Amino acid sequence: MSIDNTVATDREHAVTAEVLASFDKTPDPRLRDVMGSLVRHLHAFARDIRLTPPEWEAAIEFLTRAGHITDDRRQEFILLSDVLGLSMLTVAINEAAAPGATESTVFGPFFVDDAPEIPLGGDIARGAPGCACYVSGRVRSVGGEPIVGARIEVWEADADGFYDVQYADGRSAGRGWLRSGADGGYRFWSVLPAPYPIPHDGPVGDLLTATARGPMRPAHLHFMVTAPDFRPLITHIFLADDPYLDCDAVFGVKENLVVEAVHHTDTPAPDGSHPQGGWTSITFDLVLAQADGH
Repeated sequence: MSIDNTVATDREHAVTAEVLASFDKTPDPRLRDVMGSLVRHLHAFARDIRLTPPEWEAAIEFLTRAGHITDDRRQEFILLSDVLGLSMLTVAINEAAAPGATESTVFGPFFVDDAPEIPLGGDIARGAPGCACYVSGRVRSVGGEPIVGARIEVWEADADGFYDVQYADGRSAGRGWLRSGADGGYRFWSVLPAPYPIPHDGPVGDLLTATARGPMRPAHLHFMVTAPDFRPLITHIFLADDPYLDCDAVFGVKENLVVEAVHHTDTPAPDGSHPQGGWTSITFDLVLAQADGH
C-alpha cells in the first residue's frame, strides 16, 4: 500500500512539475513568477482537499455562472473576490505605510466611469430616496496642507439599499464627481447611507447560503480621490452604530473609517436651505499620502 501511495504521489507531483516547466520560457518575468506561484498553490490545494471530479465540475459550473451573470452593470467576479476576502487582502498588501493618511478599503462592483460632474455643494442624490445628507470635509496631505483641485468620485446605495445600476431604467443617481476647492474643501448633498445586501441572487449568493453567511454590508459611502503627486485613495466612510459593522460580507470595515452622522431638525443647512423632514450631516477629511518620489 505504501508503494502504491508513493507512486500516486510521484505521479501527482510530476503533473505539477510538467505544468510549471511549460511556463519556463515566458518572456515577462513577473508573469512567469505569477503563473508559477498560481500553479504551485492551485495544485497544492487540489492535493490537500483531494479534489474529486464532481467537485471540479461544480467549480467550473460556478465560474461559468459567474461569467454569464456578469455584464457592464454587474461584476460577479469582483463580488466573489470581495466575499472571499481577496479584495481586502490585495488592499492590505498594496496599501503603503503612510501614518496619518486615510485608510483604503475595497473598490466594490458598482463604480461606473461616466458619473456626472457636480459643483461644490451640488447634489449627487438626484432623486434617490433617503434622508438628505450634507457631506463635507477637506482633502489634504498628511502634513495638513490643502490639496486643491483633487478629483473626488462619490457613489452610494439609496435608502432602499440599491445602487442606480441595479435598476433597469438606466437612471443615474447616488453618484457623481467634484473637485476640491481653493482651501481643499469639498461638500455635496447626498442621502444618508443605509445598510444593504450585496447581490445574492447569483452564484456568489448561493455560496453565502451554502456556508451560512449573510450578505449584508453596513451603511457606507464610497470615495475615490485622485490628485497629481499623491497616491490614489479608494475608501468608504461607514456610519457608527450600524448593526453590520462587525459582520461586513466583504470585510471592508476599518475603525478609522467609521463616522457619526448628526441629525438636524430645525436648524438650516450650511447652504441656507431647509430640507423637508430634516437633514443629516457627515464631516470627514480625506487625507492623501504623497506618491513615491514626491
